[in-house]
Amino acid sequence: MTARIIDGKAFAAVLLESVAEHVSHLKQTQGITPGLAVVLVGEDPASQVYVRSKGQRTVEVGMHSYEYRLPADTLEAELLALIEQLNLDPSVNGILVQLPLPQHLDEALVINAIDPSKDVDGFHISNAGLLATGQRAMVPCTPLGCLMMLREYCGNLAGLHAVVIGRSNIVGKPMAQLLLNESCTVTVAHSRTRNLPDFVNGADIVVAAVGRPLFVKGEWLKTGATVIDVGINRIEQGDGTTRLVGDVDYDAAKDIAGAITPVPGGVGPMTIACLLANTVAACCRVHFLPEPAGLTA
Repeated sequence: MTARIIDGKAFAAVLLESVAEHVSHLKQTQGITPGLAVVLVGEDPASQVYVRSKGQRTVEVGMHSYEYRLPADTLEAELLALIEQLNLDPSVNGILVQLPLPQHLDEALVINAIDPSKDVDGFHISNAGLLATGQRAMVPCTPLGCLMMLREYCGNLAGLHAVVIGRSNIVGKPMAQLLLNESCTVTVAHSRTRNLPDFVNGADIVVAAVGRPLFVKGEWLKTGATVIDVGINRIEQGDGTTRLVGDVDYDAAKDIAGAITPVPGGVGPMTIACLLANTVAACCRVHFLPEPAGLTA
């Protein structure tokens, strides 16, 4: 048995095309162009690449892109003042502060300074609370992308047993809540879970977001399980080069799973696509317009 490959690049391309169509519709019928503001503090190389990619995709789908690059020694008060300025700017529908922040800045304080209606990352405590209680919320982009792919490849998720490995506020916890909202039976596990292979072996769906390279072994999986690998880890090769791997041992898992996301090319492309989908949804909400079908949870 060889697993079907869940092609995140192809799925993201379709989603971005849908986003672009909705942006064009808003322009033509309402005279509105959604805007996304991205704030980067410091010079982390990975963050710079990610911010650049976000800006390019934002422009490609026809939205306004606003980029703010601040030095690493930016004072917390200065960053909070910029966020307040963006909160009050009607041309900005989404605000994203790129993480991680320099150590002298309080991430929780900064995230919760963003207007919840513009929190397109879905990290604000208000959005976390709304999601946890089954209400309409801005959903974190990576779990949203995972859910979209699971719906596509599994169909109706009701009654399936899902094991989420990882308990972060960014992926693990919201992923579990989304699956509960789909009427899955959900187990939240982590690196310290006792008898973890036994839990995984009973799962129809496995979402690995533990941040450890090749942590989930192929033999742990139930035959035919759907595996969503959120991990992105760089490991050294014997020749001194490095390669990207996920949290799942892909080579072993692909012969047991029914469907699996590769790394790279799986979950990653969906994160930016869902960020732009959230921005369109935020724009529609603030203007009391119907939300586009298929762009949100």
